[in-house]
Amino acid sequence: MRSSRAVFAAAAASLALTLSACGQSGEGGSEEDPAGAEGATIGIAMPTKSSERWIADGNYVVQDLESKGYETRLVYGEDDPDQQVSQVENLITQGVQALIVAAIDNKSMNNVLQQAKDANIPVISYDRLILGTENVDYYASFDNEKVGELQGTYIVDKLGLTDGEQGPFNIELFAGSNDDNNTRYFFQGAMNVLQPYIDRKQLVVRSGQTELTQVTTLRWDGGTAQKRMDDILTSAYKSQRVDAVLSPYDGISIGILSALKSDDYGSGSKPLPIVTGQDAEVASVKSIIADEQSMTVYKDTRELAKVASNMVDALLNDKKPEVNDTKTYDNGAKVVPAYLLEPVSVDKANYQKTVVDSGYIKASDLK
Repeated sequence: MRSSRAVFAAAAASLALTLSACGQSGEGGSEEDPAGAEGATIGIAMPTKSSERWIADGNYVVQDLESKGYETRLVYGEDDPDQQVSQVENLITQGVQALIVAAIDNKSMNNVLQQAKDANIPVISYDRLILGTENVDYYASFDNEKVGELQGTYIVDKLGLTDGEQGPFNIELFAGSNDDNNTRYFFQGAMNVLQPYIDRKQLVVRSGQTELTQVTTLRWDGGTAQKRMDDILTSAYKSQRVDAVLSPYDGISIGILSALKSDDYGSGSKPLPIVTGQDAEVASVKSIIADEQSMTVYKDTRELAKVASNMVDALLNDKKPEVNDTKTYDNGAKVVPAYLLEPVSVDKANYQKTVVDSGYIKASDLK
């Protein structure tokens, strides 16, 4: 009898263990969730709350991830690279399962992303390509060179330069922050369009500042751009008029326009020049409606958030994220596979259809 009981007890114990194991996986997931992705926490590091664009990006990424069942931790570095690195370190320590990072300084992340790699945390570089490290898995962005091409083409078309007889017109050039890899793509795209007209002297840069190193704007700051525009107007335009300004971003455009208006542009005898922009921020769309800023480049960051969110979702479920560019974005350590979205040129003629009817900006916000 003792022997029979022992055999029965052992069998029962074995059955219990088998039933228990049926509901578990060795990696911490379940049969419904084999990769353990559902409920995972995703760290999101954005550059600053001083730009409405980055506030919106952060919110869109959070919304899309949470709609897929993920938890999120969103942080803003307030344009301080050291603060952002510290924030990413904290996210890694807190045990996030993936990182989405829009870098403030694209060369400052190398050490912290090695920590992410050591912890098996995949990294999505968001809109700004992180440089100098192999520890970037994917890149989600827009066709950044196309952004500059749209800006340059708008200037060429509005000045009527293509017939070869118009001009000369005076133009000044602005670029983004020198620590943002996108800056060179935006500038390169614009100059591919503008340089032939500069070479033919249909466009004249009276300040003489034509190299990328001469025209960058640290942290994309509008106040910095305003001061530089003030200096250019004082030194190079005492008896001349600016006809166009290449501006890479709406916040910079607003600063440039402030400098121009302080120098009596827009007062009848001195009409405002063509001023480009990017990001379709509310203040700049209002400026376009008021015939001040001329155009902006619309990038639907709702779609960009979806791309980044889908990349994370694929990686955490052992799938390969969708990409459409595997050649362009060499960060100095590897070519980072990317998914690029298409930007759209927006001015007074199409802002309603493009940014209002699409729901990107509320009509009430433009009143």
